[in-house]
Amino acid sequence: MTRHDETDESILEEAMDWFLRLREPSCSPTDQRDFNSWLERSPAHRAAWMKTGKTWDLMGEAKPFADSLWHPATRATVPLPRRRKAWSVSVALALAACLVLALAGPSLLFHYQADFATATAELRKVTLEDGTTVELGPRSAIDTDFINGARTVTLLEGEAFFDVKHDPTRPFVVNAAGVKVTVLGTAFDVRMKPEDTTIDLMRGVVGLTVEGAAHPFELSPGDSVVVGRGDGKISRSQTAPEDMAAWRHGHLFVNDATIASVVEELQRYHPAWISIPSGDLAHRRVTGLYDLSNPDRALEALVEPYGGKMHRISPYLRVLALF
Repeated sequence: MTRHDETDESILEEAMDWFLRLREPSCSPTDQRDFNSWLERSPAHRAAWMKTGKTWDLMGEAKPFADSLWHPATRATVPLPRRRKAWSVSVALALAACLVLALAGPSLLFHYQADFATATAELRKVTLEDGTTVELGPRSAIDTDFINGARTVTLLEGEAFFDVKHDPTRPFVVNAAGVKVTVLGTAFDVRMKPEDTTIDLMRGVVGLTVEGAAHPFELSPGDSVVVGRGDGKISRSQTAPEDMAAWRHGHLFVNDATIASVVEELQRYHPAWISIPSGDLAHRRVTGLYDLSNPDRALEALVEPYGGKMHRISPYLRVLALF
């Protein structure tokens, strides 16, 4: 990143701080004078202030109280918005809540339940007591049960790749939100999202049981199955085994996916909260290979084909928009 980019990001962060500070009930005339001095410091400060206002407008928090707030007039002093205590408090609380959700790793509940867990952008490889290896993606958690000869793993959150140690006397079972994968020895990936669960089989054969479905069925290498979390709908397709679980090698491969769903995946690798205020942009579809080691660049590559841009509002916020 260039020196210029660092300076711009720092100024944007200051602008966001001023945005919330000026709406606090405790804001004083001194604060307003300090803000005017900050705003007049350079054209970059004015540009950051206008971008901050556009961002909050896009995110649907509220329309500007005064057009001159986001498009300053030629006079030196910019009129300050009327402070609304309830609105400012709700904005601050909403921002804090979003940052907590975006920046925290697996929830405290999962930490208590899990035997193994990862945080944002963390990959972890563990070897279970039977010799099976499990590679955990970011913000993922598993609970294991090897009591009385059982080999059972519950995926609590996120994504995991299993390379199962062959044992014909003890089936290996993975439970993931109503989906049960039963194997003897194989390699497969399981990914949980709020709306569905995906199983990709790289090697071997597995039996799949879906809660509510009439019969279990088998998967063969290259099979990719998506099970809807709400309706139990099952979609089956073929994927080249070498393209499966590409996240283990620092890549995200998607085929005809919505930008919103790709952002959901990238969020697990990015420490900042990612927002897509535009529903039009969020629902557009993409196919591509994205670099997980540079999530900012991945976000830029994701929206560039549609003329979109990624805005670095602060170290804690990225906004994808069509301007």
